Amino acid sequence: MSARIASRQLRAPALAALNNPSTYWICAPSIRRYLSSTPRRGDPNSASPKPTPRTKDAKANTDVSNPVLESYIKKTLETQTSKAPAVIAPKAVLGSLAPSTIFDPEVEIPGLHQAKTPAEREALLQLQAERKKEAELQREYQLNSRNLDPNPRSRLAFERRMVIRGIVKRGRVTRDVELARKERSYQYKSQDLPGSVKKLTKIMNQIAGKTVEEALVQLRFNKKKMAREVWKGLQIARDEAIVKRGMGLGDSPSVAGAEPEDAASTAVQAKAEKHVEAQSLTPAEAQKALENLFPDGTRVRSPPPSSTPTPIELKTGKRKIIFNPTELYVDQAWVGKGWETNSAEYRARGRVNLLTHRSTKFWVILKEEATRIRLSEEIQKKRDSRKVWVALPDRPVQRQRQYCLW
Repeated sequence: MSARIASRQLRAPALAALNNPSTYWICAPSIRRYLSSTPRRGDPNSASPKPTPRTKDAKANTDVSNPVLESYIKKTLETQTSKAPAVIAPKAVLGSLAPSTIFDPEVEIPGLHQAKTPAEREALLQLQAERKKEAELQREYQLNSRNLDPNPRSRLAFERRMVIRGIVKRGRVTRDVELARKERSYQYKSQDLPGSVKKLTKIMNQIAGKTVEEALVQLRFNKKKMAREVWKGLQIARDEAIVKRGMGLGDSPSVAGAEPEDAASTAVQAKAEKHVEAQSLTPAEAQKALENLFPDGTRVRSPPPSSTPTPIELKTGKRKIIFNPTELYVDQAWVGKGWETNSAEYRARGRVNLLTHRSTKFWVILKEEATRIRLSEEIQKKRDSRKVWVALPDRPVQRQRQYCLW
């Protein structure tokens, strides 16, 4: 059941109020519109008279004030005003993501409103700028920490091993570590290439020991199909060595901004170097020989001004002149075995042959000419310190015997 009261039950007592002018005008406007509307058909009170209009005397005698309510409201307001706390400015709180707040600098920087001179104010502002910059750097480090230090536990374990090794060996390092700190090298491994190890070995033996540029020329004009893949891989190895290790960035003509040379000048330079290598000349004599003209009147390319030609001796016994100690050369080149797959070859009389499809891959180690200069010096030093060979060593005779000991 609904608790709603029918409108006709409220209309009868309300109509009685319309007859009294003192109570008609104090009703709400919505109630007055409702009571003065046209009554419904069949309503027994539809013939009730209209309300008497309001007069000045009636308005003067009307008193709708409530002294008790007014005194209560006044007392409540006085109590709330006396107990209200003082208004305090909000405190600025800097978050980890927000570089600054939306408040004034006086609120953000403590002690700025107490500065008496412009110099003190400027000092506080500068201090706050430095703090902001430091916070930005710290935030940037936190964002890049995953890239800079992806595995902190492994790094700490490696540092611990290095400290223990230094304590055990009293800070001494091996010769390999010392050379690795002074000389740079880069190792490149190719992907699996379709072919056999025997075929690729001949190509790798062709470029071993040559400079990178000479090796690229040899591979470019090689008729073997696999030479094209080795040519591409050697170019990638050269670029990665320059970018990752910083190799080959010395006083080379390409770095110094010299113009590229044509094939004719390169061939003349190779002819000059071959001519000088055949002679045992000092660096000064080699430089003078290269600056001279050939019998056909062709002038060879002069080396970079900052580099001095250095004649060296290779492990094979050949001699070579180095103009740029930072030039790259192929120190080692070897071949390895890759994956293998099998396929069937169907023959006559129901027989099947099993075909093996092989793949191979190669490695190259690139180094700078400074390494070969060091090796040449070690060979010469070993040769100079070698003792004179004698057929019979000069040893003292300790006791006489019937026969000689030799």
